[in-house]
Amino acid sequence: MSLLTIARRLQISHSRLLFPLLYSITYPHPPSPSNSSNYPIFFSAEFHRTLSIPTRSPHHFSTSQSFSTQYLNVSFELIQQGIQTHEPLQMGLLQSLKMAAHFPSEAEAMASLDESGITANQNLVYSVIWELREDWRLAFLAFKWGDKRGCVDEKACELMVWVLGNHRKFNTAWILIRDLHRSLMSTRKAMLIMIDRYAAANVPGKAIYAFRIMDKFRMTPDEEAFYFLLNVLCKNGNIEEAEEFMLVNKKFFPLEVEGFNIILNGWCNICVDVFEAKRIWREMSKYCIDPDATSYTHMISCFSKVGNLFDSLRLYDGMKKRGWVPGIEVYNSLVYILTRENCFKEALKILDKMKETGLQPDSATYNSMIRPLCEAKKLEDARSLMAAMTEENVSPTIETYHAFLEGIVFEETFEALDRMKIAGLGPTEDTFLLLLAKFFKLEQPENALKIWVEMKQYEVATNLTHYTVVVEGLARCGLLTKAREYYAEMRSNGYSDDPKIQKMLKVPVQDKNDKRKKLGGQFKRNQHVSHKKGSMVGRKSHRH
Repeated sequence: MSLLTIARRLQISHSRLLFPLLYSITYPHPPSPSNSSNYPIFFSAEFHRTLSIPTRSPHHFSTSQSFSTQYLNVSFELIQQGIQTHEPLQMGLLQSLKMAAHFPSEAEAMASLDESGITANQNLVYSVIWELREDWRLAFLAFKWGDKRGCVDEKACELMVWVLGNHRKFNTAWILIRDLHRSLMSTRKAMLIMIDRYAAANVPGKAIYAFRIMDKFRMTPDEEAFYFLLNVLCKNGNIEEAEEFMLVNKKFFPLEVEGFNIILNGWCNICVDVFEAKRIWREMSKYCIDPDATSYTHMISCFSKVGNLFDSLRLYDGMKKRGWVPGIEVYNSLVYILTRENCFKEALKILDKMKETGLQPDSATYNSMIRPLCEAKKLEDARSLMAAMTEENVSPTIETYHAFLEGIVFEETFEALDRMKIAGLGPTEDTFLLLLAKFFKLEQPENALKIWVEMKQYEVATNLTHYTVVVEGLARCGLLTKAREYYAEMRSNGYSDDPKIQKMLKVPVQDKNDKRKKLGGQFKRNQHVSHKKGSMVGRKSHRH
């Protein structure tokens, strides 16, 4: 029986359109509370002094200038690989900066840093800015200190622009770019960073404005920068703005399949809106743009995510008929949707076919099958697949373990966490967010609080998002007294009031059963987990 025939039968038997929650939990990570609000007022002043970067010959830019848009797709963490971030010299400078930050004026702060006796160099300045990236004031003080000693180069300026953009200090970032321009240095990367940070801050109009004024900084807003703008807009959910900008500027940047693929990727993989994805597919035909392999890959991915097996396979066949060779992403989408739609044997056949074409399944391929198996509680099949995965010398990832944590019962949770730790894959903050959310969703607050206690044993620090999940979860389970205790602890740790949570805690909610009313007296927050008899994991303590 052909795959398309199977798909048709499934489509008829349960014709539905679902938007499944794929195994990709993305929680916000607010920074820990800091004392930055206690810094003196001179930090709020703009940096009006021109940078002391040596003047160079002016750069001439044209549309043929080569620049990889992957520059900003690679995190600054990768740039940091060659820098030692915990040398004694740097740690001494970090301490000196934190002390200097409390002086009432910038002059006194700089004098204090001068007295530290630390010799500046470009690598040290860049490294310290990176280390202080969560506190823009301290990072900016380090930047000024380095500039005063002539140890600020283009790379440090670009990093500082990125840090300022992360904290929405765009006016100060523009001043740095202006000074780069006046010093006849290249501002291209800094400008693209500004475009990227504006998009990340959900101000697409400003991102577009930054693109439009590139010519004021001796740069032509070329096709590469144009596609970069479209990509960051879509990546941050501003897909409609990206599409409109692409169409409005078709006289300057003729419509090509590359541009449509960026928009298609936004609807297929960022927002996962199959109706909009189909519309873009039709628009491509309207403008006589033939879809390429990337176009098919995005559409197949979208159909698989919404549970449409028939159209996933139909496009797969159409792709091959047009001469496009499916890549590993296409096969990952197919094995996912087949496994999810109870066609596990067919998914394994696709896996074999993939190998026959010379493509080697990777961790993403196996995870695409393990996820739906765990969601369907078919844990034996998932374990067998994980065993096959390791036999193929494909290492499990944190996503692999997260999939199992979603599917297994509470008594097996700590065994999985221990295996993660042994494998060097966590557990992480996201791991515990996943578990807390899972047990509150299952209305098992007792188990959620046991997970909370165990976070310390795995050396995972609690953040604002953890507190929010716990307080809201307890409140929804009717445990208002316990929720108020955790909210008070959250506030005592320096986090700000949350009006939404405050409202929840004021509304009287009837406890769902009498046993849970006694939870506060029965459960001591510093005790170790007590496992049921017959648990897969038997241990006295989780301290490592």
